[in-house]
Amino acid sequence: MRLRLGCELTYDFPAQTPMIVMLNVHSSRFADLEHPDHLISRPAVPIESYRDSYGNWCCRLVAPAGRFTMGTQSVIRDDGTSDPCMPDATQHQVQDLPSETLLYLLGSRYCETDRLSDEAWRLFGNTPFGWARVQAICDFVHNHIQFGYHNSRPTRTAYEAYSEGVGVCRDFAHLAIAFCRCMNIPARYCTGYISDVGQPQLAETMDMAAWMEVYLGGRWYIFDPRNNSPQFGRVLIAQGRDAADVPLTHTFGPNQLTGFRVWIDQI
Repeated sequence: MRLRLGCELTYDFPAQTPMIVMLNVHSSRFADLEHPDHLISRPAVPIESYRDSYGNWCCRLVAPAGRFTMGTQSVIRDDGTSDPCMPDATQHQVQDLPSETLLYLLGSRYCETDRLSDEAWRLFGNTPFGWARVQAICDFVHNHIQFGYHNSRPTRTAYEAYSEGVGVCRDFAHLAIAFCRCMNIPARYCTGYISDVGQPQLAETMDMAAWMEVYLGGRWYIFDPRNNSPQFGRVLIAQGRDAADVPLTHTFGPNQLTGFRVWIDQI
C-alpha cells in the first residue's frame, strides 16, 4: 500500500534561535519513499543535515525572529503487513548480548531503572522469559496508565507515570522500557508515524506516536504498550534511549509553538 505522510510545525520566535530538528523518516525506510522528505521552511533558511550517535537523521538551522513554519512530506510504500509477532522469540542472558545492545539495559533520563527495579521483579519475576515477559509488561502498562492528552507533561518520567497512572504514548513507552531493562531485556524508545489503517475511525487529531523496540532472539522487535496490538503502517523517524534523545525539535531559546499538524493517510 501507499501512504501519504508529513508534518508541519509553526513557531513564534522573539529572536533568531538555533534549532535541531528530527522530522525525517528513518534511514531504514528511506528506500521506501517515493521522493525524499526534505525539510522545508517558511521563510526559507539554510539547513545542514547530519547523523547523530544513534544513526538518526537530524537537521540544524537558525530560525528567524517572528513566525516560522517548517515541515516534511512524502509518499511511502508499505508492504501492508502488521507489526511482526514472534511468541517464540527468546530472551538472551546478559553475558550473551551483543555489546551494542548493552546501552539499552541502563537507566536513562526518563527511565529510572534504579527506582523501578524492585517493583519490576515483584510484578514480572515469575513471568516466562522472552516474548511472553515483554507482553506481560505491555499488558500491565496498557492497563495501568490512563491515556489522555490533557495528562501530557514533558517532564514526566517512567517512575512518575507508574505512580500517577496517567500519561500519553511516550509515558507508556518509557514505563515499559524501564520495566524491560529492569528485567535484563534491552529496550529502546522509538518515535514516528502510526496510520489508522485497519483501525476504527476516531475523531482524535493525528499526532506523532511513541513505542519501543526490544532485543529478543537476535533482533529488535516492535512492542506498543499504548495500543497493545499489532498496527499497520508504522513508520519510524528516530530511536534512542528515551525521549530525551529523539525530540522532534530542540530549540536553543524561548519560543511558542502555535501550530502542529501530522498526517499519514492511505492513498
